[in-house]
Amino acid sequence: MSAADLVTLASCDLAGITRGRSVFADQLEQYLRTGVGWTPANQALTPLGPVAEDDPFGATGDLRLLPDPDTRMRISADAHAGPLELLLCDIVETDGAPWRCCTRTLLRDALATLERETGLTLWASFEHEFQLSSGEPPALPFSVETQRRAEPFATDVMRALLEAGAEPERFFPEYAPHQFEIPVAQAPGMVAADRAVIFKEVVRELARRNGARASFSPLLDPEQAGNGVHIHLRLLDGAGAAAMYDPQRDGCVSAIGGSFAAGILRHARALCALTAPSPVSASRLQPHRWGAGAVALANRNREALLRIPPLVTLGGGDPAAQMRLEYRGADGAANPYLALAAIVLAGLDGLAAGLPTPPILEQDPASLDQASAERFGVGGLPGSLAEALAALADDDVARAWLDPQLYAAHVSIKRSEIEASARLDPEEVCRRYGAIY
Repeated sequence: MSAADLVTLASCDLAGITRGRSVFADQLEQYLRTGVGWTPANQALTPLGPVAEDDPFGATGDLRLLPDPDTRMRISADAHAGPLELLLCDIVETDGAPWRCCTRTLLRDALATLERETGLTLWASFEHEFQLSSGEPPALPFSVETQRRAEPFATDVMRALLEAGAEPERFFPEYAPHQFEIPVAQAPGMVAADRAVIFKEVVRELARRNGARASFSPLLDPEQAGNGVHIHLRLLDGAGAAAMYDPQRDGCVSAIGGSFAAGILRHARALCALTAPSPVSASRLQPHRWGAGAVALANRNREALLRIPPLVTLGGGDPAAQMRLEYRGADGAANPYLALAAIVLAGLDGLAAGLPTPPILEQDPASLDQASAERFGVGGLPGSLAEALAALADDDVARAWLDPQLYAAHVSIKRSEIEASARLDPEEVCRRYGAIY
């Protein structure tokens, strides 16, 4: 490593954009103690560029980006670019006190509350879908040809993710044109959210080095499938044992897992304002889009907001260790700390209330009669970002998860996006967000 190499001190903002400042590698030690300067208004930047019109912070105030040394990652230089090295940061006051609008602090507090009130810890992973720009017609979905056309990017990005400590598991083509997915291993909640930020930057970096561009936009084309982020959730008890698994119950979901799921479904509409928060997000969360067409808990069903993935016993697999819930209502426009914190707090609300396990959807929502469709919330998610914001405003419990100033900043950003998108046709909105994300 050269002393002149740059290390980026980074933070993910409310629009899901990673921003930060870079310092010389040989000076990093001092910045681990003091951080670098930041301003409150940076938390009101829209993904479109300007600060939100109703920015609650204004031009006053000073903060620090304080790096967490445990998040340090580096991928080596190659013939096309220097090394990429970054550390993720908490946003703190100038005396080091937590800033009330730092989403990384929000997640840390949510996870601590879950453990304090229930004795449970949460492990998670974020599965991102993304699309690579390409001038050639797409090959068939899921095909070997699609994967081979992605070389050398496919091999390069897996190696880089290993080097970055993101623990990638598989690389495979997906359904939409030039679309791919790379699952990563589960990790403690905060580590999982950190990996979600690092993952996107590594994928973008390796795409650039290969002369392409990776987009995590929720929807590149109104007529095609979009890019989701599937958040896998696993609860462990105080002894580190699986807390979601009970082979004697429907779906093998324990009473604890059922209450946690019920809390998420109770706040599903409000959650969309935080987990799928772009003007193009709602189009993906509709029936028959392989997103989340039903506000339901379902067994092996990709149309449900909460899916129970298969428990594989082939080869001696342990069902208890595999048991988890898959939240399918998130996308790449979300801040992963804010999204995961909200999901955890929604689940905690279900646990605190002792909610019963929701009925488990066992069939395609399209095959349900009207009464059953209503019971399982088919098409029950907000149809637009404006509807999602209204649902968050109407949900007193969910709204209280956010500091009032953080809530105001988030809403102001989203309203700015809605206003800017209202003048554009759907194709142009998708194109614009494809360029941003």
